[in-house]
Amino acid sequence: MINHTDSLFPRSSGILLHPTSLPGLDGVGDLGEQAFAFVDWLAAHRQTWWQVLPLGPTSFGDSPYQTLSAMAGNPLLVSLEILCRDGWLADSDLEGRPDFPSDRVDFGAAITWKQSRLERAWAVFVQRADTARWEEFSQWCAGQTAWLDDFALFMALKLRHEGRPWPEWPAPLVRREPAALAAAKAELASDLDYHRFCQWHFHRQWQALRAHARERGVRLIGDLPIFVAHDSSDVWARQELFQLDAKGQPTVVAGVPPDYFSKTGQLWGNPLYDWPAAAAEDHAWWRARLRAVLEMVDVVRLDHFRGFEAYWEVAATAKTAEKGRWVPGPGATFFRSLEQDLGSPLPLIAEDLGVITPAVDDLRREFGLPGMKVLQFAWSGPDNLFLPHEHESDAVVYTGTHDNDPVLGWWEHLTDKRTRDLVAAYAGCKVAEPNWTLIRLGMGSVAHTFIAPLQDVLGLGREGRMNLPGAGTGNWNWRLQPGWRGWADGERLAQMTWLFRRGPDQKSPRREDPEPPAAGFAP
Repeated sequence: MINHTDSLFPRSSGILLHPTSLPGLDGVGDLGEQAFAFVDWLAAHRQTWWQVLPLGPTSFGDSPYQTLSAMAGNPLLVSLEILCRDGWLADSDLEGRPDFPSDRVDFGAAITWKQSRLERAWAVFVQRADTARWEEFSQWCAGQTAWLDDFALFMALKLRHEGRPWPEWPAPLVRREPAALAAAKAELASDLDYHRFCQWHFHRQWQALRAHARERGVRLIGDLPIFVAHDSSDVWARQELFQLDAKGQPTVVAGVPPDYFSKTGQLWGNPLYDWPAAAAEDHAWWRARLRAVLEMVDVVRLDHFRGFEAYWEVAATAKTAEKGRWVPGPGATFFRSLEQDLGSPLPLIAEDLGVITPAVDDLRREFGLPGMKVLQFAWSGPDNLFLPHEHESDAVVYTGTHDNDPVLGWWEHLTDKRTRDLVAAYAGCKVAEPNWTLIRLGMGSVAHTFIAPLQDVLGLGREGRMNLPGAGTGNWNWRLQPGWRGWADGERLAQMTWLFRRGPDQKSPRREDPEPPAAGFAP
């Protein structure tokens, strides 16, 4: 078995926060000043990792796990202030901002505002960009053509057809007949370049942020959903890789059976892969997808890892995920194919939550992928594998994930007193601050990596929840309040990081430890 510990994952810790949750003036967090400030906050408090959710362009429901492309970036994250600095917007272009709420993302209003400003920036670029800038733009587009051309055409056609899903477009476009595609590209040429322009600036800004993070000793963990949205450029462009009927509609869809989160299971609705077709091309689309994500982050959390061993198949007509069947996934052959491009050890974290069989564990261990340990799930009894004394070093431990309440919200809404009693017995003290109790347990774990959602460091309750699985609305919109750094307990986090040897200057067990943080020992 491969051991990641000394290469990809020295003992360390970090924070989970999606960039849309950052403060800012334009209705949604972006890749501008506040993102750079967050990196600085991480570095100042001894954190090594910033974990984000998927970064793709979201659609109806605003979920980063249901995006319009598996390889594109979300234009909502483009900083308008940076576009001003670069000369593509003027300060006057940002006058008249809507009165956005500061504690939530109003996605509808934010999309309308930012799209209008991005269109203005594109118009200025067309009018004023010199030859060197056009050449820079063109060269970047040429390097991304494998995914960018299909995505730009998909977006232009989707807008032309009033946002309707691609199977509802005219049949020649649904079938991607060459003549229909050529005509659309000619007619919509300027629109295609606008979408390429938005992607160019997303990637320019993201790479600048990533470079700053590297300078500050902060690495990035990305997130890659196993499935992609049906209404996406990926499925439209590569229909042969999915189980679709002649009209482009899924014949079977993805989900999970009844579990901790839902008594009727979770019906995700994503089309399922035609894995034999993917294997016939040596998983070329998948390898390109991983390469694209790893151009933006250092390590990828592979969501729903168990689906690569076996996945839950549900009829496309089903109303819930209760009735389905387990179907074998691509297994080890798939990961050996990835190693051809990415090398070994693979820079992946396996999201191995839910119904996990010995076969799933065997697959993860064969490729040395660290699994996940979520402390909120640990309190059924002393034999629970999520308890710290059961952890292994090749793992990533979390207080909770984006699908959980923050720890305080979880604690306040517990209905079984025995859970609180078990946490107190395990911690060996009265639990006055449940969030810090779980942070301490995670920091002290033998697992090489510990990640806490920022909401747990801030001591937020249910108001800080990012996602409630199964809820169709009201998700993904939590935001940090301006001035949050003044009340975040960063020094306490830094002290725990030092105490449990997760600091960036505490990697070698043979090296003399540095002095503790200036604030002294955490009580």
